[in-house]
Amino acid sequence: MTSRRLASTTLAALLGACLLGTATAQPQEIDTLARIKQTGVITIGSRDSSIPFSYTPKGGSEPVGFSNDICLKVVDAIKAKLGLPALRVQYTLLNSLNRIPLMQNGTVDLDCATTTNSVVRQQQVAFAPSHFVAGITVAVKKDSGINSLADLAGKTVATVSGSTSVQLLRTFKRAEAMEVREISGKDTADAFLLLANGRADAYVLDDVQLAGLIATSPNPGDYRMLRDVVLRQEPYGIMMRKNDPQFEAVVDEAVTQLMKSGEMERLYARWFTQPIPPANVNLNFPMTDAVREAFRNPSKKGV
Repeated sequence: MTSRRLASTTLAALLGACLLGTATAQPQEIDTLARIKQTGVITIGSRDSSIPFSYTPKGGSEPVGFSNDICLKVVDAIKAKLGLPALRVQYTLLNSLNRIPLMQNGTVDLDCATTTNSVVRQQQVAFAPSHFVAGITVAVKKDSGINSLADLAGKTVATVSGSTSVQLLRTFKRAEAMEVREISGKDTADAFLLLANGRADAYVLDDVQLAGLIATSPNPGDYRMLRDVVLRQEPYGIMMRKNDPQFEAVVDEAVTQLMKSGEMERLYARWFTQPIPPANVNLNFPMTDAVREAFRNPSKKGV
C-alpha cells in the first residue's frame, strides 16, 4: 500500500470513528422489554467464582448465588409484566473487564454479580437499588507478618483486573508515597491463586468475597483478613443499560419489593449464614449495619 493510500485509509478510519463517536454520544432510549417479549429470552451476566453472589459449583451447569437469586426474582416480575410464563433465562459469563461493554452492546440484559455502583460507572450504565454493601480490605497468609496497610510497603499485592480495588490501592500508594508492586488476576479466583501460591503477599478485595474465597479454599486456616482495615465501603447493584426507563422501572420495583417484604433478608440468610454448595461451607457472614440499612432504605446512590 502506498503512503498516500495509507494516509487516506487512516483518515477515513478516523473520520468514521469520529462519526461513530458522535452518534453514540447521543442518548437513545432502549426498549429491553420489547426485545425480551419478541425473543422470549432474557440474558443474565454471571461469574465463575464470585462466592456467594454468582458462581458455578463444581459439576454444575448454571450459576447460583445471592445476586443470581435476586435476578431470578426480577425475571419473575418481568414474566408477570409481559405475560410470558415460559420466559427463558440464558446466562453469559462476564468478568470485570468485559461486563460494561457487553452490557452496553446488548449481549446481556442484567449483570447479576458483584458490580460496585460507582458515580463513574453511572455515566455508562444504570443500577438497581443496592443489594449489598462491602468493605474493601486485605487478605494475607497468617504467617506473612502483615498486620496493617503500612506493612504492605515493598510487598506484592494482588487485585482483580478492572475492579475498583485497583484504583483504591493506587490511591493509597500515592497518598502514602509507598512502593507496592501490583499483580492482577483475571477474576477473583485467579487473583486468590496469586496469594495462595506465593506470587502475591496480600490480596485487596471486598471483605465478603475474600471470606468466600478463604472458606472454600483447600486450606482456609492458612489465611486471615485485616478486619480493622477498610479502604472504602462499596454498594453492589444489579447493572443494566442506561436510557431504558421501562425496563429499569420493573427491575427497581422488583428489587425494592424484595427488601420491603423481608424476602431479601431470607435470601441473605440462605447464602451468608447457612451451608452453601458445593461443599456445604458456611461463610458465617452476618448482616452488617450497612447492609441492613440498604434493605431498610433502598438507594441507588453510587460511590
